[in-house]
Amino acid sequence: MTNAVEKIFWSIAFPGFGQILNGKLIKGLIFIFLEFLINVNSNLNEVIIFSFTGDIGQAIAKTNYEWIMFYPCVYSFAIWDAFRDAGGGKSSYSFLPIVFCAYLGTLGVTYSTFFEIFGIRLGPILLGLIGMISGVLLGWIIQTIITFRKN
Repeated sequence: MTNAVEKIFWSIAFPGFGQILNGKLIKGLIFIFLEFLINVNSNLNEVIIFSFTGDIGQAIAKTNYEWIMFYPCVYSFAIWDAFRDAGGGKSSYSFLPIVFCAYLGTLGVTYSTFFEIFGIRLGPILLGLIGMISGVLLGWIIQTIITFRKN
């Protein structure tokens, strides 16, 4: 399991690295290519800088939503795939946290242009991250409930 957790952290750092460490070179290169393609076309790095420096209006203006909406799903799946290939995720419904992470992360990005929390717009990066973290927690709760009821 330690090996699988290590692959999660490498995939969080950069999608595709976990797959390469698992010996899945082609799959890893595909994830790296997708990361690069989506990143460049969505202006992701620039949007991250604007978001983390508090210029949310500029972050929203620079975001190419047609591309950035792919990012939470590709990112989440790369993490899950590296974890599964390393021997993790063999229990029933262990995929639910990552599936909900992808869903809610994409919803966060989608609604980031007008959604506010306490009167503050968070933009596509911060609201997307909140969605992804909330999705992992929700998926884990649902997975726990289903597993508890089955046992």
